[in-house]
Amino acid sequence: MIINDKVAVVTGAASGIGLALCEELIARGVLAVALVDMSDTVFEAAEKLNQGAPKKPARPYQGDVTDHDFRKQVFDDLCDNFDTVNICVPAAGIFRDRMAVKIDKATGEPDIYPLDTFYKVLDVNLIHPIYWSMEMVARVAQHRYRNGLKKWHPNELIQGSIVFIGSVASQGNKGQISYATTKAGLEGAATTLMKESMYHGVRTAVIHPGFVDTPILQGMPEGYIDNYILPDTQLGRLIKPEEIADAICFLISNSAVSGELWADAGWHPPAN
Repeated sequence: MIINDKVAVVTGAASGIGLALCEELIARGVLAVALVDMSDTVFEAAEKLNQGAPKKPARPYQGDVTDHDFRKQVFDDLCDNFDTVNICVPAAGIFRDRMAVKIDKATGEPDIYPLDTFYKVLDVNLIHPIYWSMEMVARVAQHRYRNGLKKWHPNELIQGSIVFIGSVASQGNKGQISYATTKAGLEGAATTLMKESMYHGVRTAVIHPGFVDTPILQGMPEGYIDNYILPDTQLGRLIKPEEIADAICFLISNSAVSGELWADAGWHPPAN
């Protein structure tokens, strides 16, 4: 699908991969891109992206991505102004890492990963991307129906592209029981949605980044990256957000590519 003159929605867009992707989409001529984030820094980010851009394509939306009313408001506004949305990359995500089961050294009692924390990670990392993506499919389907179009035909242009942000942790990673579960779940969601949404001409894919130099990763304990990540990374450095943004645009624009793309810089988890 050609990115030029398309309308995109990116969540988690105020920093990291999301912000880098918005910048790349604008460089490739997107008509409009919705920068969605919980932080009010999303307004500053949009203002910077619009500097020097005659179309002023960056449109900031501040809110909770797990709020279903907020999601509908974003899509309503975009569809009111641009008819429909063609690209959806729900990139917002959180970490809540700890061991699945710990033993209290003083009492010997087991301490199981908190259920409310698991639900929070599930809501942000799995349910949010699925529902933002289904919202886009719904808007494309509605737009086609209003124009008298039914089942998409290969002779038509691709109507939309969805890219889920997976992770190398989807294969399992020590200390990431909730995060790894959500990222693995995106694989099944993407495959299922692809089988259904192609009826309307919408493609779905997953990118699995390795360790990317983002604010979340920078919050890890001092020495963790140098001691536990880089030694098992063949590239010998953290991945740059713009490298992932470029890979996402490849998934969006190359319709022959389906399924999953691993952008892990050669990282492999240690045996123990």
